[in-house]
Amino acid sequence: MGIKDAVDATKTEMTRWQTIKADPLFMFSRALTKAYGLFVKMAYPFASVGKGLAMHRTSRLFRPHARQIKLGNDVSIMKDTWLNIAPSPDDEIKLLIDDRCLIGLRTTITVKNHVHLESDVVLADSVVIADHTRAFDDINVPIYGQGTSSGGTIRIETGCWIGHCSAVICNRGNLVIGRNSVIGANCVVTHSIPPYSIVMGNPARIVKHFDPVRGAWTVGPAGKVEAEIAAQ
Repeated sequence: MGIKDAVDATKTEMTRWQTIKADPLFMFSRALTKAYGLFVKMAYPFASVGKGLAMHRTSRLFRPHARQIKLGNDVSIMKDTWLNIAPSPDDEIKLLIDDRCLIGLRTTITVKNHVHLESDVVLADSVVIADHTRAFDDINVPIYGQGTSSGGTIRIETGCWIGHCSAVICNRGNLVIGRNSVIGANCVVTHSIPPYSIVMGNPARIVKHFDPVRGAWTVGPAGKVEAEIAAQ
């Protein structure tokens, strides 16, 4: 980043904060969220929790589940989110949320095996992250009575953006979304995505990818892009 870019970024941030400070109700709500985050940090038995937790009071987290959750520094968890850990007989860490992650409004993260959000990941509003699904193999038993699938694991690498109403679902194996990738709104991701990818659609397809070897973006039909990535 050049000096001009750094100056422009600083001006943009200053303007943003001036706008925020001009709205007293927003500042009050923000203070309540910070205060509730401090309460949760002290009252819930997290495996570990960093400084600066901001958690809205409407967020759902069953207190005993906190022992299987690690939160980094400056994590923000917005209104009406749900952090769910499937019942298990052990205290193994199931959910890791690293520094400066943002969990948007109405987002659900449900974990049976392992989900890891690396630093600076943003989940926009109404996102679903699930490392398992409902079991449905027995046609003679109601779905709710069949429990859950064995599932897999999910890792979303540093700097990714998961768009509005997207779902990242892993029913088996290891699903990895590579660093600095963008998952577009309303995507359904069920397979791994390489770093520096732009993904759209249902089912999710790569429509643009940065090739660090060439030092350039590859643009074209999703199948062509994925074939080029696979061939490297």
